Amino acid sequence: IRHRFPWLRHIFAGGADADPKLAAALEGKGRWRFEAVKRVPSGRGFEVLPRRWAVERTLAWLSRNRRLAKDFEATIATARTWLFLGNVQILLRRLTCQKKQ
Repeated sequence: IRHRFPWLRHIFAGGADADPKLAAALEGKGRWRFEAVKRVPSGRGFEVLPRRWAVERTLAWLSRNRRLAKDFEATIATARTWLFLGNVQILLRRLTCQKKQ
C-alpha cells in the first residue's frame, strides 16, 4: 500500500477489524494513522458512525451497476476489472457534472 499510495495518511477500518495485531502490523510500514470505527456499546438501532458513511456511500454507488449488484464473476481479475470500470463511471459522472456548472 505504501508504494502504490504514498499520499495515504489515515486508514479507517470497521469494528470487526479492530484487532490490535493489525494496528501493530501497520505501525512500522508507513507514516499513517490507523483508526477502527466501532459502534457505541450502549447504542440501539441505527446509528451513524463517523467515516463509515464514506464506505457505504461508495458501495451504494458501485451497486448501481447491474454487473456489480451480485457476485457474478468467476475470477478475482474480472471482479477487479468491473470494480475499476464502475469507479471510472462514477468519476466520469463527476467530471461531466462539473463542466455543466
